Amino acid sequence: MAADSRTYEQLATAFRHKNFEPLYFLYGEEGHLADELQDLLLEHALFPHERDFNLDIVYGHESDAQSVLALCASYPVMAERRVVIVRDFDGLKENRMFKSYAERPNPTAVVALICGAKPNLSMHPYRALRERAVSMEARPLYDNQMPGWIKQRAEADGYGMAPEAARMLADFVGTNLRRASSEVQKLTTFMGGRKTITADDVVHASGQTREYNVFELQKAVGERRISDVFRIAERMLQQASNPRGEALMIVAVLNAYFAKLWKLSAFDSGVHESAKAGRIGVPPYYIKEYVASLRRYTPSSIRSAFSALLAADYELKGGSSRSERLVVTLALRKIVAA
Repeated sequence: MAADSRTYEQLATAFRHKNFEPLYFLYGEEGHLADELQDLLLEHALFPHERDFNLDIVYGHESDAQSVLALCASYPVMAERRVVIVRDFDGLKENRMFKSYAERPNPTAVVALICGAKPNLSMHPYRALRERAVSMEARPLYDNQMPGWIKQRAEADGYGMAPEAARMLADFVGTNLRRASSEVQKLTTFMGGRKTITADDVVHASGQTREYNVFELQKAVGERRISDVFRIAERMLQQASNPRGEALMIVAVLNAYFAKLWKLSAFDSGVHESAKAGRIGVPPYYIKEYVASLRRYTPSSIRSAFSALLAADYELKGGSSRSERLVVTLALRKIVAA
């Protein structure tokens, strides 16, 4: 049998239309995608009143293959199908026994085997599952893929999103899909009756103001406007309901910013600006801003910025008793005043 590999979008659509296969093999580092598919499977494969007798969710490190196989082989009780979800399948004792199950799965069951990483697909049972089951590899996204993913997520919820808004939110959340999904949900709640998410919406939904927000801070850092950098950071921390969370967000956004500058520094001068923009994950009309910032930051100063931000992240996560204001101020001083 030829391998049946599908994307997240293909599986999500199939589940919503109640098109199920008897065996799924989900693996990869981006666990949020597997979690969302699990939720869709539970929502559409069984009615709520059917779940007591027809749903089993087990964890590999808490069970053994023989017991789980018995669940998979069981027949539904007063329902069209039964559902078995095995989380941490790579931690299931003797999971090699699933090689035989992959060859003849129970047609009245929907079994989803989920690994939190990419296993060795050349070894059984993973090889057999890859060949016989419907599979999906959940790969982490790159920085330059995040704005598009965020825009698609908003559109799936019935909202348009301006490119600038998607970029700002991507800078805000990094490559954390779980957090990105949560922020999009927050934005759609914030929108009221409007159907297009703007950059102002991203700022206001985060609890910041148009003048004092992390994106204005990032711009001031890029331009090395020292007095504005400290003024904006100070006001942000004063206004924040959670100064520690606000400080961590500042560090994360600036780290992503300098990562883009570092990538940009590796390009030859002959590379077209649109190609540079695509590679670092910003709209083409913003690339001039990054190119200008790169003239102000040498590779050595970018490395120094990474060092300062890493130290601040460590302190803010419990490595120091100093205040958030002091930690952020010292990090910014090392970055812009060096």
